[in-house]
Amino acid sequence: MLKEKSLHQTSLTEFEDQESSRRPANASEIFRKLAGKLKGFRLLEGLHGPDSAFLFSALSRQSPAPCLWLCLNNRQAEKIAENLRFFLPQGNEDQVLVLPGSEANPYRGLSPHPEIAAKRALALWRLLKNHSGFLVTTLASILTRLPSPADFQSHCISLEVGRFLPLNHLIQGLQDTGYVREDPVSEVGEYSIRGGIVDIFSSAHENPVRIEFFGDQIESMREFDPSTQRSIGLIPSCQVVPMREMILTEREIAQWHKEAPEHWNEVRFAEALQEKFQFTENRELFNGFEYVFPLVVDTEHHLLEFLPGSQDLRVVIPDGQGFLEELDRLSSSHQEAFQEQHSKGELVLPPQRLFFGKKWLEEVLEERQAVFIEQLSDKPHEVCRFDFQVERKYKGRIQDILTDLSRWQDSHERVVFVMSSQGMAERVAHLLEEYGVVSHFVQKGIDEALAHPLSVMQGKLSEGFYSASLGLHILTQENFFEESQLRVARKPAHPEIAAQFLSDFRDLKKGDYVVHIDHGIGVFLGLERIGVGEELKEFVVLSYRNSAKLYVPIDRLGLIQKYSGAGGTAPKIDRLGGASWEKTKRRIKKSMRDLAEDLLKLYARREMEKGYAFSTDDSLSKEFEEAFEYEETPDQLAAIQNVKQDMEQERPMDRLICGDVGYGKTEVAMRAAFKAVNDSKQVAVLAPTTVLAFQHYNTFRERCQGFPVSIEMLSRFKSRAEQADTLRRTSLGLVDVLIGTHRLLSKDVHFKDLGLIVVDEEQRFGVAQKERLKQLRTKVDVLALSATPIPRSLNMSLIGLRDLSIIETPPRDRLAIQTVVVKFSRSIIRSAIDLELKREGQVFFVHNSVETIYSIATMIQEIMPEARVAVAHGQMREGQLQKVMIDFLNYRYDVLVATTIIENGLDISRANTLIVDRSDRFGLAQLYQLRGRVGRSSRRAYAYLMIPSQDFLSQDASKRLAAIKEFSELGSGFRVAALDLEIRGAGNLLGSDQHGHMDVVGFELYTKLLEQTIRELRGEEVREEVQTNIDLRMDIQIPEHYIDDSNLRLWLYKRVSSAPDPSALESLKEEVVDRFGKYPNSVSNLFGYASLRLRTEQLKILSLERKGSRVFLKLREDTPISREHVIDLVSRNGRLGLTPEGTMSAEISSTLPDEVFQNIHALLDEVAVLE
Repeated sequence: MLKEKSLHQTSLTEFEDQESSRRPANASEIFRKLAGKLKGFRLLEGLHGPDSAFLFSALSRQSPAPCLWLCLNNRQAEKIAENLRFFLPQGNEDQVLVLPGSEANPYRGLSPHPEIAAKRALALWRLLKNHSGFLVTTLASILTRLPSPADFQSHCISLEVGRFLPLNHLIQGLQDTGYVREDPVSEVGEYSIRGGIVDIFSSAHENPVRIEFFGDQIESMREFDPSTQRSIGLIPSCQVVPMREMILTEREIAQWHKEAPEHWNEVRFAEALQEKFQFTENRELFNGFEYVFPLVVDTEHHLLEFLPGSQDLRVVIPDGQGFLEELDRLSSSHQEAFQEQHSKGELVLPPQRLFFGKKWLEEVLEERQAVFIEQLSDKPHEVCRFDFQVERKYKGRIQDILTDLSRWQDSHERVVFVMSSQGMAERVAHLLEEYGVVSHFVQKGIDEALAHPLSVMQGKLSEGFYSASLGLHILTQENFFEESQLRVARKPAHPEIAAQFLSDFRDLKKGDYVVHIDHGIGVFLGLERIGVGEELKEFVVLSYRNSAKLYVPIDRLGLIQKYSGAGGTAPKIDRLGGASWEKTKRRIKKSMRDLAEDLLKLYARREMEKGYAFSTDDSLSKEFEEAFEYEETPDQLAAIQNVKQDMEQERPMDRLICGDVGYGKTEVAMRAAFKAVNDSKQVAVLAPTTVLAFQHYNTFRERCQGFPVSIEMLSRFKSRAEQADTLRRTSLGLVDVLIGTHRLLSKDVHFKDLGLIVVDEEQRFGVAQKERLKQLRTKVDVLALSATPIPRSLNMSLIGLRDLSIIETPPRDRLAIQTVVVKFSRSIIRSAIDLELKREGQVFFVHNSVETIYSIATMIQEIMPEARVAVAHGQMREGQLQKVMIDFLNYRYDVLVATTIIENGLDISRANTLIVDRSDRFGLAQLYQLRGRVGRSSRRAYAYLMIPSQDFLSQDASKRLAAIKEFSELGSGFRVAALDLEIRGAGNLLGSDQHGHMDVVGFELYTKLLEQTIRELRGEEVREEVQTNIDLRMDIQIPEHYIDDSNLRLWLYKRVSSAPDPSALESLKEEVVDRFGKYPNSVSNLFGYASLRLRTEQLKILSLERKGSRVFLKLREDTPISREHVIDLVSRNGRLGLTPEGTMSAEISSTLPDEVFQNIHALLDEVAVLE
């Protein structure tokens, strides 16, 4: 027991005394009474959670002083901070600051989650900005040694318009403080530099900031939207906060590189030193550097030095007994881990170099008169007891709520209902009104709520509580429902559109295969500047067979696409100038017709088939929607609207909902199912596995509770007799929603009136099941759900044969998954599992070999004896597998060692660590699906992709692992599906007979040809692509001094040449100025070329050439321009001419590019009288 518990003697004070028996009359009296009872005590009892936040918010109102809460872990800290914000006066929520613990074990060679590191640094910066409210942190954080506040402050950069700051100093400062150069900037901690423009995404700002320099002076600053890269508005200043608490310049890295061999000078450290030196030789940092650099960096300071007015600081320990136990555990575990790793030759520093000790903390707590909250104190005469109790849970039983409300009102007790969303609060107020209960709807926080006998408000509180002495009941949404979790929409990290996926040249590298529409498959060699006449022009250089080279003008990049084949193997390079490429395209297009006709017959049957047009929503449907306890995201609402519109048409629906895991696809399906059932139709829900079907069964039943919907499941969980009864009742129409695996497609399953089929993760079903679904698609509405859609379904959606809704908006508080690629290590496995178990979570360990899976499970049990370990794989008996999975779902196991059987949609919010053994052997979509099993709650999630060694990785495996790390941002499943096409090849997209064709022309051109074929067969106009050759003798390159990154230049050339219309071109101009600054004349000319190309290709002009003071327009035979009009125009205008071959010429007096473009557009206006 800490010595601060030997307190000054104070008599027992309880709420039963005469003073406290009188109930307070208003909010102010409540807070005054609570604060008064607390005075002088350091041991508190009778507090269970949010009531402690209520108590100390009351104290802060009566006597303001900074208050430090020391929690056991980040989860407890976040919950306490949330409760404190709720109880503070409205508008004061920013008085609560959270400094998260790093969650990293300093002796396992892993750095903290980047998001946590950034939050820690941001919190330290805010403390130095004189934060004077509540600081909520962890025991580990108060013990962690920190750099000096002055040193940390010196690396926080304050930027203001007009300030002089050498650009190279700013860039060096960003690098030293953990910022990463990335273009475009889209995530916190990234920066980019383009000439005199610097983009920075600082954690101190909601949006990234674009800074324009004129020389060394900041000329302007503006925020921009990371998803569109477009400016939002001007700002006068910005703060650049370090991304980590330890600041490392090249000098410190070089110093560590020099001193490390002297410190770890025994032979056993040689291998570890060599591994780390691969990084430090290049002045780079390695994983876990934070725990070895204190060798050369000053970390002798503690958290209290960052706190303003720390002499008046109140310290609160919300779990006194647990705090003492955790303090002892941390001290011993750090010492043991250090000794173990030190003896193995790992580079580690002793705990005393990284943390302050127990004795130091005892002195701090004694000096600050820390207050301990305990459930049962061993010092009953020194304790202040409160009478707070946890409020009961009603689980939707409205009659019980009404009975208690009546009793409380008779006793003149205050009641506050706290709902997670504004919509839910309004619904509860409306519900009470329907039962004749008058409530006050609160908009201004807890103070207003406590001024009324019965209030309903929106807020976030972990659980309800009551106090008899205060006559106060606070009930949360959790008291009404089984579970409550607030979801509020936030802006998607990267709203991508389908068209951007396939032809984005930002990733194009030298040596990659590309397809030129006219010349076939070649190899990209890079960009090259070549003198043409007096001008220097930039070309894309492609290599063909026999080393022939093709120089493609940069304004013709629309003709080039990146190659992606079906088998993932290297394609055959074409011969430049030969006729074989055109023959190949014709041959493939001809063979495509049969395939396209089959596809169109299926989809035409669906279009022509008169299905069932569902009714519009009635009051019961609206009631079902209002019972949804979360707040829908914008994408989710759009998907729901799309589905309803489809269902209300006679044509059978065939829609794919593509949404990341946990983004609300199931709710879309349940809305559709309810709509069907409400029209007396039956619904079949298909899942790829029994366990997932069981999860859907539970979700549907819970969601439809209180509504007249009969839900059953076909599975081996039930006896044959039960299954037979379910089938009988389904055939009679007594079952509304039947859930199961492909068993539902069996011939003995008969629906009386099937109206909707919901298919979850369709890619997991076999060929026979897919064929059966294909037949059903022409008869009933089909809704498919997928997190990472199969390429075939994705492609069908892209070419317009299937309807597609994308849900990209993540629920609020969802964090990106930290993904690390590491060598297989027992110590890292132990550390990862230990971290998850400490926060009462669960772990998936994926080992995709049944032969060795039990030995892996034994190894895990040996290194973590306290963990409850289970095994799951596809060769287990069905019943045994189901039992294991359901037991894991119900938290009877901590670690599930499994094959890829877990990748199918399991929703276990407690599981937030994934370890994948031999991750190099998995496909990208598969890795993404596996990683989707974690990170389904507001907790931080970790994915460890284990490999034997980088040396053994194939090129494809390296690409996959790099991609999965890149797409750690939320909502990227759709982009992953497109990228998977490139890496593993487009696969058997449309049947084996098409497999070879895709290899010959590449996936993107294949898709384009298929789309054209389908349009032709539909009788739609397929406009022939006209390629106007424009040569105005102008410089149209993007100079390196404007954009130095060749990939970015290539990307911009592609964007300009592919702009579909003038408005897109204008929008692109604005974006370019915004991102890169005012563009030079040559870029203005490039846009001028693109603008002319749009017009000339529409008018079917073969070429547009300028020679001296004249321009020459050569018209195609099939031009829509009236030749009679041209002849008449030439005859009336002396400056115009016309050759017998049909080439028109016009005199242009000016040589200034802008005037040349104006004159040519004016000429086209004159000429463009169509036949």
